[in-house]
Amino acid sequence: MDIPAIGDAEELSCDVLVIGGGTAGTMAALTAAERGARVLLLEKAHVRHSGALAMGMDGVNNAVVPGRAEPDDYVAEITRANDGVVDQSTVRQTATRGFAMVQRLESYGVKFEKDEHGEYAVRQVHRSGSYVLPMPEGKDVKKVLYRQLRRREMRERIRIENRVMPVRVLTSPEDGRAIGAAAFNTRTGAFVTVRAGAVVLATGPCGRLGLPASGYLYGTYENPTNAGDGYAMAYHAGAALTGIECFQINPLIKDYNGPACAYVANPFGGYQVNRHGERFVDSDYWSGQMMAEFAAELASDRGPVYLKLSHLPEESVASLESILHTTERPTRGTFHTGRGHDYRTHDIEMHISEIGLCGGHSASGVRVDDRARTTVPRLYAAGDLASVPHNYMIGAFVFGDLAGGDAARYAAYEGTLPADQLAAAHELIYRPLRNPDGPPQPQVEYKLRRFVNDYVAPPKTGAKLSLAVAAFDRMTGEIAEMGARTAHELMRCAEVSFIRDCAEMAARSSLARTESRWGLYHERLDHPERDDTGWLYHLDLRKSASGAMEFTARPVEPYLVPVDGFAPAGGPARHLGEVDLVPVATAGPREAAPAARAQTAPTTGGPEGPEGSAAVPAHGSASSPRILELLVLAEESPDLDALTPYLADPDPAVRAAAVAALGETVPPGAGPALAARLADAAPVVRAAAAAALRELVEVLPGGPELGAGLRAALAVPDPAVRSAALEALRALRLGDVQAYAASLADADPEVRIHAVRALVSVDAVPELAAAAADPAREVRVAVAKGLASVHAPAPGPLDPLLVDADPLVRGAALGALASVGCPDGYARTAVAALADAAWQVRAGAAAGLSAAAPETAVPALAKALADANADVRKAAVLALLAHRDAPQARAALATAVSDPDADVRAYAGRAA
Repeated sequence: MDIPAIGDAEELSCDVLVIGGGTAGTMAALTAAERGARVLLLEKAHVRHSGALAMGMDGVNNAVVPGRAEPDDYVAEITRANDGVVDQSTVRQTATRGFAMVQRLESYGVKFEKDEHGEYAVRQVHRSGSYVLPMPEGKDVKKVLYRQLRRREMRERIRIENRVMPVRVLTSPEDGRAIGAAAFNTRTGAFVTVRAGAVVLATGPCGRLGLPASGYLYGTYENPTNAGDGYAMAYHAGAALTGIECFQINPLIKDYNGPACAYVANPFGGYQVNRHGERFVDSDYWSGQMMAEFAAELASDRGPVYLKLSHLPEESVASLESILHTTERPTRGTFHTGRGHDYRTHDIEMHISEIGLCGGHSASGVRVDDRARTTVPRLYAAGDLASVPHNYMIGAFVFGDLAGGDAARYAAYEGTLPADQLAAAHELIYRPLRNPDGPPQPQVEYKLRRFVNDYVAPPKTGAKLSLAVAAFDRMTGEIAEMGARTAHELMRCAEVSFIRDCAEMAARSSLARTESRWGLYHERLDHPERDDTGWLYHLDLRKSASGAMEFTARPVEPYLVPVDGFAPAGGPARHLGEVDLVPVATAGPREAAPAARAQTAPTTGGPEGPEGSAAVPAHGSASSPRILELLVLAEESPDLDALTPYLADPDPAVRAAAVAALGETVPPGAGPALAARLADAAPVVRAAAAAALRELVEVLPGGPELGAGLRAALAVPDPAVRSAALEALRALRLGDVQAYAASLADADPEVRIHAVRALVSVDAVPELAAAAADPAREVRVAVAKGLASVHAPAPGPLDPLLVDADPLVRGAALGALASVGCPDGYARTAVAALADAAWQVRAGAAAGLSAAAPETAVPALAKALADANADVRKAAVLALLAHRDAPQARAALATAVSDPDADVRAYAGRAA
């Protein structure tokens, strides 16, 4: 392609420019538009399916739900997880605003798991605090957000430009404030300039920093499109970045670029073990310290490490498969099938991911305050790009909202855009076109990221980090020589320049912090101890006036929430300047310098190789032109009348596409229309309607017409439809005891389980008690748990379940005693059950005894601390904590702090 002239640039104007259409960017755009600003959203892919969120999300890691967790506890938890180097004012924003954000997302149609009474089903994964809120339809979150962006009132305020990639934030020569951006179209190659009143960076983490063990450039733990764009743009705009030495490293499935998801499996009874089947993680919160323990176990003779699932009952395994193979990673099931592995017979081998930079999962990012402002006026950062430690998805939404709200105050810049900055950005974008036969991007990027693995990945040393800096300096020239022929290849080449910038920042920051902190994230072999006296500081970096990378040690501000073990005193910052490299040029002194070599003429020509980027797959045409019509129509947010002809089309594929469009646009009347499609003759249409109803259950008005349609669906022969109808009736409060009880006679066990949950929602104890005789074990387990969840629980209805022939049912019933009460007769039953042959029964009995009288429970639980099964001992410790006022309970817990199981030790230690 030809290089476009700077003067031919397409110029765009807006009040608020949002760069990145993922989690934080979408929320920033929505909030700024709601405040009246004209918003321009630039996305180098397509907003409908861009960012990490589009890969799927199985739950919220940090939901501080009132009644289940306290904001101050969460702030303290994150402070401990980040070894004290935290600006608590930013973390507190997530803690205090996160629940309102959950409710806002729910109003959009994002579905969070709730119990039978409509309360949020928050789960405890870490040993302190209950913050994990599952998202059953998390794979559709991005679709829901895109639907909000395309609402008519939003389209009047938000202009979306897909396939436009910014490379530099433009700043005012007078006062340095952000005034726009320079970008290009990744399909046409056209040069684009933007003038703006404020700029919000929301480009995600730098996930393409280290090289995965597989060697695949794009086989990364994080979304591989996140190449550090925002880190580099913020740096070159003059903003401070902080914590760049604190890497993101995660456990993942061996040979698969996806998380092992121990935190998803934990509530189902899964956990991490070494090859001997022993739990070994002592650290509580997912942190660098936990990763250090993980890495040490992996490297020892006790490795490999596994996520243990094979001990779980079929119901739990099936539920996990549903979550992990659809919501979290759709390719995960295919991967395991290809290996011939099944969770029922094989535990999941785990490994360690490549390094990356990420605020949301560690602490490295653009420095922001509690309004998402950076150190550059009118420049904001949000999401994984911003340094708000362990911020996760809810934090990204919260800071996107803060950024959009604050940025909406400013009107579009009306001055002349700086010519020198535009010229530099133009050169960065188009120089590969002047050298089309230069080294291709994949080769250069592979080499760059291998240097990251060799010299920057922990454990770190000053010598290796210094070699890294030298290597990245050399590669500046090699990157300038890369060749490209298409606009797509230009995008990939620009990303390599961003990766190089991030690699240098990571190496120099790691050199500057002369201590070890955050466990594996910053382990310096030459400075192995943590130094709170000299380094309870944020390490800020910025680009100096001379173009050098300089550092400042900024003291941690006094905490809003006190945390034992850390006492930041504030005070003045320490200016460190440029970091000194460690001399590593030779292995020892020379007696004499070598003779100079004769100069030879340089060779000409570039290497011949494959094109610099993967080919874009050709998409086959749709089976019907009516589907293409629908795709166009859906972009215009059509009403129900416009979609009705497609819903009645003879072609099932068209009807299914119409149901999908209905679920995406949600016009008035969508609920009854979807309910009607539950009776469609085609399975694909029924499945689409059921999925749409589940996704939209929180936003559909629960009128009588919808209720009638859902009741009618209970007679549809398809059990998946009947399950979806029961779920919607329960969630929308449109059903009654009679309808739910009738479904207890359904032929399908899954439908009967949904009927049980529905009966719990209306506290129908007699009907639930009748279901205790159900022939399916999984239904009886659901009944036991349901009887513990009604508003006025009592132990009596559990009687037949306590003597059930199936050990899992007995275990669930005994565990339910912890909620319904465990009077003397039931306590004696539980004590006797501690000798049962099945460990699940013994664990349930121990849990039930937490509600029994201490004089009965404590001696039995103390004996249970010697049980051969670690899960039984863990249940006993948790039950003893409920009796900690009793001296005998405290004495028993004191003996458990040396238990060989990490979970048992940790929970016993809480008694202190």
